[in-house]
Amino acid sequence: MNGAVLLILASVCFLLGYRFYAKMIERKLGIDPSIPTPAHTKKDGVDFIPAHPTVLFGHHFAAIAGAGPIVGPVLAAEFGWASVALWIVLGCIFIGAAHDMISLFLSIRHGGESIGTVIGTILGKPGKILFLLFSWSALVLVVAEFTRQITGTFVADPAIATASLLFIAEAIVFGLCVNTFKMSVLWTSLVFVPLMFAFVWIGNVFPLDLVKLFGFTPEGTAMFWTIVLLVYCFFASTCPVWILLQPRDYLNAYLLYAMMALGFIGVFVAHPTLHIAAFTGFSAVGRSGATDLLFPFLFVTVACGACSGFHALVASGTSAKQLDNERGVRPIAYGGMLLEGVLAIIALIGVAGTYMSQQDYVSAIQAKEPVQVFANSIAGFCVKFFTTIGLSAETGRRIAESFMLLSVSAFLMTTVDAGTRLARFSWQELVGNGKCKMENGECKIGVRRVASNMYFGTALVVLLAAGLLLGAAQTSKQLWTIFASANQLLAALTLLSATLWFVKNRRPCWMTAVPMVLMMGVSSVALGTLLWKSFTGDRVDWVKGGATGFLLTLAIILVVFAVRAAVAIRSKSPRQA
Repeated sequence: MNGAVLLILASVCFLLGYRFYAKMIERKLGIDPSIPTPAHTKKDGVDFIPAHPTVLFGHHFAAIAGAGPIVGPVLAAEFGWASVALWIVLGCIFIGAAHDMISLFLSIRHGGESIGTVIGTILGKPGKILFLLFSWSALVLVVAEFTRQITGTFVADPAIATASLLFIAEAIVFGLCVNTFKMSVLWTSLVFVPLMFAFVWIGNVFPLDLVKLFGFTPEGTAMFWTIVLLVYCFFASTCPVWILLQPRDYLNAYLLYAMMALGFIGVFVAHPTLHIAAFTGFSAVGRSGATDLLFPFLFVTVACGACSGFHALVASGTSAKQLDNERGVRPIAYGGMLLEGVLAIIALIGVAGTYMSQQDYVSAIQAKEPVQVFANSIAGFCVKFFTTIGLSAETGRRIAESFMLLSVSAFLMTTVDAGTRLARFSWQELVGNGKCKMENGECKIGVRRVASNMYFGTALVVLLAAGLLLGAAQTSKQLWTIFASANQLLAALTLLSATLWFVKNRRPCWMTAVPMVLMMGVSSVALGTLLWKSFTGDRVDWVKGGATGFLLTLAIILVVFAVRAAVAIRSKSPRQA
């Protein structure tokens, strides 16, 4: 099959989903633009701040995208391009995008609080505590895994480290211009967006190569960047959103738009034939060299490319606190997920159209990081385009590859700093439960006053992530599988809570109940398999086994609570409900 045809078909399906299915969800939810959002009713200048719709879309998209829609499809291609494409399209339209849209809506209608609070209104205090503990644990995995990927990129291409640090400084200045000096978003963007692209060139001219500059070893360089990135996450999580989070994500969104545009151009200019198998059967050999089963690992591996529980935490953690009007729920949440699906299809076409056989593809993903495989593939598609505008093939490939890697790295950083802030929110909600007077999100009684402090909560997340990366080297290499499985289970639990909310409010619940059953089965089997492998192989992996066992136990208890709550709700009369 031709890659350009696949991209067109997927894009048309996404547009139809946005026009019809998302509109139906909007009606079922009862979106009302006249109701003030929490960004206005609870405005505090730190977390609750109304954002321009364009700025908020940029933040939301940058925060949810990261490397998930790239890494997932690249690794999942072991099951064949048709299998992956089908799940991306159907998963995005009917599960992932709907999950994101409903999560944002529920958070807004509950005062901008997290999905954990929404669950608390249905399952009570124990259910809320367990869900917050689960989501907080999953976010620690997010911070650790994505920090690992950024570190690897900085070590492989020091130019990206230079540009990334310049992006951070630029975002702070942009935030000051818009929020302190009240400059218009449009005119400020006309200056700062081109400047951001100029930093790409500066990075190539002045790369921060610590091996050449200071004689670091590659391992020492990786450790240095890991520490720097986690320190950055601490400050990014504790400063007001308008200083760094909002402007950084908004500016970086343009970088991702440009990367996707370059991917589109490359696919349509090269119109590659998809060489790898369309379907490899119900089991396949992938990066690990072991045999993976189609169910559940196709769904778990694609992860953010089709459905992501992390998106619910972003939607209810930061986006709901910045949404100016309810009419933005559909374009920001549903539209953002569909755009991520387009990126996932481009990543899939990249590997399927580059490698001439399934064996070549498997060899490539075993030798390189998925992000590098993606960058190499799309750069190869863009060579023809660059030669038509006067550049040599070698120069064009180098520019495209460097730009792709830089874009992915930038979005990994937005996901990491957003994930750290979200983990801090979850922790503060968790320790603030019970008889505790809360002021500005912090408990003012005894030990909880210290524990709920945002600096303590952030430091705890950063230190645990550092422990996974620096203290458990073997486990850190397998973080993607653990993260992806926990991420899908988080989505299932979010859909479960949404289903109970619909039942409680006597509304149709099929649009969350059906996806919930599928995602619950997928994620539970995946975590159960990982738990079994942790203790039955040649080497017992206590860290991996302990993490998966802990997450699986929390999920099982939550499901039991949910069943009890559903029975109680159904036993009530319509008037009582």
